[in-house]
Amino acid sequence: MQLKTQPTMGTDAQNIAHDEIIFQSKYPPVQVPDDVTLPEFVLSNVEPYLDKVAFVDTLTGKGYTYREVSRDVKRFSKALRSLGLRKGKVVVVLLPNVAEYATIALGIMESGGVFSGANPNAHASEIKKQVEAADAKLIVTDGSTYHKVKDLGLPVIIQGEDRVEGTIFWEELLDAADKANTDNIDETVQQNDLCALPFSSGTTGLSKGVMLSHRNLVANLCSTLFSVGPELIGQVTILGLIPFFHIYGLTGICCATIRNKGKVVVMRRYDLRAFISSLITHQITFAPIVPPIILGLVKNPIVDEFELSKLKLRSIMTAAAPLAPEILNEFQKKFPGVEVQEAYGMTEHSCITLTHGDPNKGHGIAKKNSVGFILPNLELKFIDPETSRSLPQNTPGEICVRSQCVMKGYYKNEYETTLTIDKDGWLHTGDIGYIDEDGDVFLVDRIKELIKYKGFQVAPAELEAILLTHPSIEDAAVVGLSDKEAGEIPAACVVINRKAKDSEEDIMNYVSSNVASYKRVRLLKFVDAIPKSPSGKIMRRIIKENMEQNLQGKQIFEAKFT
Repeated sequence: MQLKTQPTMGTDAQNIAHDEIIFQSKYPPVQVPDDVTLPEFVLSNVEPYLDKVAFVDTLTGKGYTYREVSRDVKRFSKALRSLGLRKGKVVVVLLPNVAEYATIALGIMESGGVFSGANPNAHASEIKKQVEAADAKLIVTDGSTYHKVKDLGLPVIIQGEDRVEGTIFWEELLDAADKANTDNIDETVQQNDLCALPFSSGTTGLSKGVMLSHRNLVANLCSTLFSVGPELIGQVTILGLIPFFHIYGLTGICCATIRNKGKVVVMRRYDLRAFISSLITHQITFAPIVPPIILGLVKNPIVDEFELSKLKLRSIMTAAAPLAPEILNEFQKKFPGVEVQEAYGMTEHSCITLTHGDPNKGHGIAKKNSVGFILPNLELKFIDPETSRSLPQNTPGEICVRSQCVMKGYYKNEYETTLTIDKDGWLHTGDIGYIDEDGDVFLVDRIKELIKYKGFQVAPAELEAILLTHPSIEDAAVVGLSDKEAGEIPAACVVINRKAKDSEEDIMNYVSSNVASYKRVRLLKFVDAIPKSPSGKIMRRIIKENMEQNLQGKQIFEAKFT
């Protein structure tokens, strides 16, 4: 029998069944429509907004109205069918953030195809791996990136101004679609069909294709946007800087904005001056960004060149990595009128928690430094990674989530799928966190990134947050290095201010004065930059390899702590 404790004011519902403790959203379930695809869902009710700008490119100034987006999604879908693309077949899109990106992705999905975004800055060998792993039938790219795919033996559509011999030109393809006859192709797209195949390292570190259906993404948008009121429809101008090939960029920015009939200001690459200039020029009201950008806004003197009073920015959101509390505090001092929201999610599920709801609807704001409350329609539990026993409030464990948003699995990888999704439908995130008595979720670290020092667990994120409080430090990353005596030791890479006089020993002593002895940084190296992924996540594997090589050459300062 399943027992339920009734939720009290300010607490989540908590179910206890067979010693299993399950946490649910404090907010009522939201309805998910059964009969629509993702393109249909986001473009519904578009008629009153047909002449409103949907996307504008900061580099070219080119813009598209909702009329043009709606029309071109249908044209591209028809063109793909006329080219012979059939339901369930994958199209790899290898483009930077451009104003046409969402139109291309939604056109692929509307045709019954499966969109798979790839990083245009990736090495040709990495792109080849993704194309082959996805069994792709077609590639969409631009002239500057074509050389990376020209030998893969697949048809290529070129988007942009460049013409490349032997390829299909995007604009001409759309024009031809108006004359194409696809009436004889009878392939109805169902909500449970796949629509996206992003690639993720998941919890094991090796890149895998994540199978997402129309249902997965529609359900996630319903949960994520549950608090958006009618007064915001058509009113939000959002920054499109997070890579659109990342699932958060495509669904969390592009699709969510189309659904709410806002405007996306598209940026191809990050430059601090261009970033602040775009915020002011385009009167951006909402900016999803990553922690390194927030760090730049707080610490880089370039910011002081601008008249920040001209900003219309109401809120920022960070979702790629935990935001250090000290950086959050400094940001709020510098930008007092800007709300800082955080979210938590992963490619295999999309968004799981949000920190801010609409107070006018009785939706609360989560505590500072949490990643938010559980979204409607989702269940969470926190388990002991060793025993799989579910844990009560305020007890850190691996976060597991169950909902309609959970991926269908990893493409052609049943083994990894069974490691990630258990027989009861729980997605094991590989993240350590806990939930408090008010239903706010806090992240601790990744299971695989926790450093085991003499049996003690040390969270890199905690040490990074402390390092970033030092006035001479601009950026930092902590990894665990193998050690015969301790098992692993905490090692830090630090980007230091050019004017700073501090030595490596000074920095290590600073950390030591703020942590328990087992958490001390044992090795430290000054570096020019911390390697990060396009979504802003620290690339710990690369840092670890570099530090191990440098350690062999004695190029790292080693502490003599006992």
